[in-house]
Amino acid sequence: MESFFASLKKERVHQRRFGTRAEAKAAIFEYIEVFYNRQRRHSGNGYKTPKQAFDHMTWKIAA
Repeated sequence: MESFFASLKKERVHQRRFGTRAEAKAAIFEYIEVFYNRQRRHSGNGYKTPKQAFDHMTWKIAA
């Protein structure tokens, strides 16, 4: 989790100023759901995105 929050701060939060709390929430939601979970590859799961790793794990359990 510490690594995730460090990435979030470095890649999204510290790069811009937010006018409102709602704007910040929308930017963080977009970072997590659109970029982090679906596009950003992670060394901890074989350089797959979290979604790819989850889908692979789900198929292994179902089989």
